[in-house]
Amino acid sequence: MSPEAEVIDAEPARRQRVLVLSWEYPPVLVGGLGRHVHALSVALAAAGHEVTVVTRHADGAPLEEYADGVRILRAAEDPVTFPLATSSLLAWTMAFNHTLTRAALRATESASYDVIHAHDWLVAHTAITLAEHLDLPLVTTVHATEAGRHQGWLPEEMNRTIHGVEHWLAGGSTRVIACSGYMREQITRLFDVPSGRVDVVPNGVDDRAWHARPRAVASARARFAADGPLVGYAGRLVYEKGVQHLLAGLPRLRERHPGLRVVIAGDGPYRGELVEQAHRLRLGDTVRFAGFLDAAQLPAVLAATDATVVPSLYEPFGMVALEAAAAGAPLAVASTGGLAEIVEPGVTGVTFPHSDPDALAGAVGRLLGDEVFARRVARRARTMVGERYGWATIAAHTARSYAAARREHGPFAARRLAAGRARITIPAGNLLVTGATAR
Repeated sequence: MSPEAEVIDAEPARRQRVLVLSWEYPPVLVGGLGRHVHALSVALAAAGHEVTVVTRHADGAPLEEYADGVRILRAAEDPVTFPLATSSLLAWTMAFNHTLTRAALRATESASYDVIHAHDWLVAHTAITLAEHLDLPLVTTVHATEAGRHQGWLPEEMNRTIHGVEHWLAGGSTRVIACSGYMREQITRLFDVPSGRVDVVPNGVDDRAWHARPRAVASARARFAADGPLVGYAGRLVYEKGVQHLLAGLPRLRERHPGLRVVIAGDGPYRGELVEQAHRLRLGDTVRFAGFLDAAQLPAVLAATDATVVPSLYEPFGMVALEAAAAGAPLAVASTGGLAEIVEPGVTGVTFPHSDPDALAGAVGRLLGDEVFARRVARRARTMVGERYGWATIAAHTARSYAAARREHGPFAARRLAAGRARITIPAGNLLVTGATAR
């Protein structure tokens, strides 16, 4: 069964008025969240829904505009916010939520809404405030969890506080959207949210945007490949993305595939350690750290690879796997999180246990050693992306979650009022391994 089929309400949703809260939205793009919210909002508007996005202001951007059918309100920072931004993420978040709340309330002065849609913990205070003040159903998309990012541990006070805010937001939401079955299980365990209140709605991809021209693909191949196969990676350079295990598996791959080259596209705080690791392994010209590649470059580079590797330790969904598949790259992914739900071994790619360089090398080697097999799974993956993960489909499933939240809002709000505000405590130990939940 595809993830989309798990959305509980399969009836078509009527036109709805949606107030979306997100800490990033174009032109503010820090990670994948801003791109997701933008694409989803545009697709919802194209389907006939009335969408207002309230988000952070960016220098040079208008405070209010209509773009791609979406009304966008941007919350300018208060003067006191600037010094806070350099002192503490939590302090900055609180200051941001104050100005975000005021901007959202301005939106309600000229329009009424059926549902509020919050994206991640950074907008939690605004989301809860508006939902209670306006008596509206709240739908929250949990894109990732703090416990998941740290493999179950919450080592610092900031980590524990973020986890507590996530718990509070999920508990206060009429319905929660998870991007994968893996994330739904994590949300129910970590935040005590019944699985029946969590809808699985995967991330989407505009597969047309990842179709590179043959000339661009040839140029990328000439730039990064030598006289052997080309392996690619794209994403942030942070520990949980597992690039260190890709590097560790390269000596074995290089022995079996002379002329092998690897292009690592992306940047992040872990880059220095990865460069040093490549130096220790004497990978020399084998590895090229290409840095950030823009939307015109990356599809061509992925399409030019003989295998694109996603070696993540933690991956709530695995957006880069969809993008690489849309570009036509054969996929080798870690069998973890949402990645295991996207790639069917031997059908749409190959998989390997995360944190296992030898298994990684074996999986990638299978693609490099059998071009017919590699191209067959790449074709199937590309077809699968178009059929399951188009934004129109994702918007339709999201709208059904809105409709379900509206039906359930009255009884849910009554239960919340009767229960009062229970204090959230955070247990010690590994939340993911022990299955402990904050109560």
